[in-house]
Amino acid sequence: MSELPNSLLFAIIAVLTVLSAFFSSSETAMIGLNRYRLRHLVKEKHRGARKANSLLRRPDRLLGVILIGNNLANFMAASVATIIGLRLFGDSGVVITPVILTIYFLIFAEVAPKTLAAQVPERIAFPAAHLLTPLLSLMYPLVFSINAVANLLVKPFIPRTEESNDDLSVDELRTVVNEGVGLPSHDQNMLISILDLEKVSVNDIMVPRSEIIGINIDDEVGEILNVLANSQHTRLPVFKEDINNIVGMLHLRRVARYLPRQSETEPLTRADLMQLTEEPYYVPEGTQLPTQLLKFKQEKKRIALVVDEYGDVMGIVTLEDILEEIVGEFTTDFAAKVSEIHPQEDGSYLIDGMAQLRDINRALEWNLPTEGPKTLSGLVLEHLEAIPENNLCLRVDDYLIETLQIKDNVIKNLKVSRASDDS
Repeated sequence: MSELPNSLLFAIIAVLTVLSAFFSSSETAMIGLNRYRLRHLVKEKHRGARKANSLLRRPDRLLGVILIGNNLANFMAASVATIIGLRLFGDSGVVITPVILTIYFLIFAEVAPKTLAAQVPERIAFPAAHLLTPLLSLMYPLVFSINAVANLLVKPFIPRTEESNDDLSVDELRTVVNEGVGLPSHDQNMLISILDLEKVSVNDIMVPRSEIIGINIDDEVGEILNVLANSQHTRLPVFKEDINNIVGMLHLRRVARYLPRQSETEPLTRADLMQLTEEPYYVPEGTQLPTQLLKFKQEKKRIALVVDEYGDVMGIVTLEDILEEIVGEFTTDFAAKVSEIHPQEDGSYLIDGMAQLRDINRALEWNLPTEGPKTLSGLVLEHLEAIPENNLCLRVDDYLIETLQIKDNVIKNLKVSRASDDS
């Protein structure tokens, strides 16, 4: 080789530079592939993706063939450059050549190719896979031997764990969705809401016992008809004397023919009402929403009574309530809930004490604590640890709360503002 002209030696270095750049970019591109998109392309029978996926199943062998090829190219280039350096600079070329060659290879065979591969990994990895696959077969004995020694050396430093899993956790998937996956913001919000369902129980979204609208079977028929005619709900609980004594659930569609316009010809009786009711469906408090959604599907139900450990009714949860957690509030309920919040000129809000904390947070984009009590009144009582006899002010986290009306051991109205607003 020492007899070859300099022009040919420079051409050899150029070819070796291309080979080194190929191996360097292939390494970065293969490692940088999106594994989930790669799986999708494999299912679509993309040839390059299938070969790349096959290589990535054994990353040690893939890295072995890449590093062998890369180091061979680099060392051969160093040998050729040394000859050129001796011819051009004499004995000092032994010192000058490595410096020049290092800078040259860093730019053209390492940094530039790897930067390009990191930006467009698929465009580099898929074509490279067609070359790396036969190259791995050709060099397999050498790759196997080197990997065997290398794996033996690193084995003591690798903890014994189960086989690696590429599946994303819920928190990791939430991060992926938040970072953006090419979806409209509304769809992203829906995906986040689905992931957050496990953080919410039926207690958080149920209609509380005090707000349940139902039919007392002991009431006069005329009063029952009036409740049916003015109800905004399609299903109502039927109870005897007390809401804890539920006798059934009534669908208004079944009782439509008994409404006032036909009540004279087909009067409604309590016996008729009892025959039209369905067996009530109970769920325990604390049931997570994904679990309850599955139960609604299995039981073919749309409404359930939430009970505590003593069997007392705490509230009602419906399928629509769970869907609202995913797609957002439906217009009817949203208007009713917003009416509990009244903005003031000074930036504060007059809020009904029975307003749900989660509804307040959602409407005002606040972060009132929701771990304990579910209503604003309950939050204040928990912090005071007593029922106040007179109106007072207190601070809960970053919010200033002033009670305005206390009646029947319940805080009816409050004034709430952010602490920063008053500073």
